[in-house]
Amino acid sequence: MGLALLSVLAGSLGSRFADGGRLEGSDSDAAYQLLARDLPAVGGDTADIVVHHDAGLDDPVVAATVSAFRAEVADRAGSATSDLVVAPDGRTGVFSVGMPEPDLLDKDGEPVASRIAHDLERAAGPPRAAGLRVEFGGEWFQRGDVPASAEQIGLVVAVVVLLVLFGSLVASGVTLLPALLSVAASGAVVTLVSRVISTPDVTTEVATMIGLGVGIDYGLFIITRFRKELTARPPDEALRIAMSTAGRAVLLAGGTVAISLLGMLLIGMEFLHGLSIGAAVAVGVAVLGSFTLLPALLKWSTGPMQRRARRQRTSSRADVAWVRLGESIARRPLAALIAGLVALIVLAAPVVGMRLAGADAGNDPAGSTTRRAYDLVAGAFGPGSNGPLLVVAPNADPSSVDRLSTAIASTTGVAQVTPAVVADHGTTVLTVIPTTAPQDLQTEELVHRLRDDVIPDAGVEAHVGGATASNVDFAEALRSRLPVFIGGVLACSFLLLLIVFRSVLVPLKAVLLNLLSIAAAFGAMVAVFQWGWFGSLFGVESGAPIEPWAPMLLFAIVFGLSMDYEVFLLSAVKERYDETGDNRSSVVHGLASTGRVITAAAAIMVAVFGGFLRADLRAVQLIGFGLAVAVLIDATIVRLVLVPASMELLGDRNWWLPPWLEQLLPRVAIEQDPAEGSAAARAEPLDDGLGGVDRDGEADVRRGGPVAASGDSGVDADDLTLGVHEWPPGVAGADRGVGLDEARQ
Repeated sequence: MGLALLSVLAGSLGSRFADGGRLEGSDSDAAYQLLARDLPAVGGDTADIVVHHDAGLDDPVVAATVSAFRAEVADRAGSATSDLVVAPDGRTGVFSVGMPEPDLLDKDGEPVASRIAHDLERAAGPPRAAGLRVEFGGEWFQRGDVPASAEQIGLVVAVVVLLVLFGSLVASGVTLLPALLSVAASGAVVTLVSRVISTPDVTTEVATMIGLGVGIDYGLFIITRFRKELTARPPDEALRIAMSTAGRAVLLAGGTVAISLLGMLLIGMEFLHGLSIGAAVAVGVAVLGSFTLLPALLKWSTGPMQRRARRQRTSSRADVAWVRLGESIARRPLAALIAGLVALIVLAAPVVGMRLAGADAGNDPAGSTTRRAYDLVAGAFGPGSNGPLLVVAPNADPSSVDRLSTAIASTTGVAQVTPAVVADHGTTVLTVIPTTAPQDLQTEELVHRLRDDVIPDAGVEAHVGGATASNVDFAEALRSRLPVFIGGVLACSFLLLLIVFRSVLVPLKAVLLNLLSIAAAFGAMVAVFQWGWFGSLFGVESGAPIEPWAPMLLFAIVFGLSMDYEVFLLSAVKERYDETGDNRSSVVHGLASTGRVITAAAAIMVAVFGGFLRADLRAVQLIGFGLAVAVLIDATIVRLVLVPASMELLGDRNWWLPPWLEQLLPRVAIEQDPAEGSAAARAEPLDDGLGGVDRDGEADVRRGGPVAASGDSGVDADDLTLGVHEWPPGVAGADRGVGLDEARQ
């Protein structure tokens, strides 16, 4: 019902996404303010239209076609067009037409500029039919979509993984349905958010990615716990325990991700507000679905799940494989630690060359009109013509303007300076054409050269504006604030883990490993998207700068997802350590009892995120690739190698906490209901993933029923004998249960 209401409301109001924004207080914003006041025709939103004909634009027939088309464009846009600028080759020309402000909406709530853009594309039909090539440039013509196959790939992989993990179509469906409905609901909410907050149009795709991934993840954790409890308890009690343990962990993990995403609001950039809130909404809706729809579906499907749990037998070989992995790392922890760190450092190495800047239309899909327009202009006028700089001087006299124009024209990196345009109030604009493309480092350096050297030396007050300069200002502001944001997130994560696990070294290690694993993901992203390495494998045509907001968004998301796996693994380790005081057996137990679920969850996440590499929008591809690589690294190298190895090396020091700090920290339970107490916990069957043994040390043979084991299925008394003998040597009794003779007593 809620989804239906949200969909109707979002459909009736419509969306109002923004593709960028100005950074208030920046030099480019000062230029914009002057242009908006005195020369709106120059500084306002425009649509750039490129025409090309191999016979030349001066051909009488071609010239007549172009003239008629320009008149049609002016009529449909309700604004006069600029003069046609013809390239030296005579075959390519460019003119522009003013577009309404993005905030101007029609009666249906859609931007008027969007409707005009579609009208202009329709107006290009007749001249194209006459042989004139017409292409459009500008944000209103940048269109890209995520093909349905992108989400379908992730869903297919999710179904396969869940079927293998659960062995049940019902359990798989119960996991997927809340996630899918949550994604639909969050999409509607993002649409509503875009009505009141500046929201980039990529937010919907990002919210879909995150919502689908975490929705499946959270459902997987809760259902795994529910099925395990269902083997030994009545359904209602099993559901209560699942929601109070795994559900509590889901609430913590979801809250952590949402808080991290909302932390981007503190950056103080309006452009990030909608993206931050939209992504956080997707996580919040996924958590809400896990606490409302999922429990209802679990109650409905209790019968089939219970019958399946009773029939299913634990595959001891799978559990033994995890035990053997843990034991092999415990025997050679230093070698495992060094190998894992070397792998992460190699992957992270390219991050030192990361360049944050806006990618230009040269990275748009090859068949899009904006990409074709970009290529035509670059080929006919030079690459810098796609990103002119506007030097705006208020109240400058003619001699000062001439001096400034001459100084700019002689500056390295400047291809051309057009004649000055002077407003009635004395504001003067010089259009500067760089020699390099808008996204090139040389263009960014030219902006700084003009601001820091050329303009001050000319003795003229002037500001450098235009879309390219705005992108430079935006990227620099984000670069300067990124360390503060990352430091704040890491500090919060350290404090949270400190409170939960009551240890100084465990959270410190987690923070350092998370930082290193995210750096490795960033390094892979730089290698593929910035340097172009193996780009063809991922549908990336050529290298380009990394979008300035991408590392911040990726860090916020990946940090939260890492917390999912960190809490899940460390909770199992800490629980066993509190019972036995044996660090090695606790680490092996934690790895063995959570490895299967973490691997399954990560596989689904990688498939969901990786599917978005099929999107047309480079920004969506960038986020999808970064998230997929980050989850893959975190769930393999970090969680399965580095964490066990480092905990084995630290030994009992893992859980060191100064007494004075112990008194200060509040107590927070994640995996156990504090009301039950430790005695009640010991009375429950031990689920260590390695066989069924009660916490009091007695095997479940006396009850003659299934033993809670390996997440969600039982092991009969006969199976217990096989399980004991198949465990590798060296596993402590607390990890592998009691001996066979002891079990028979």
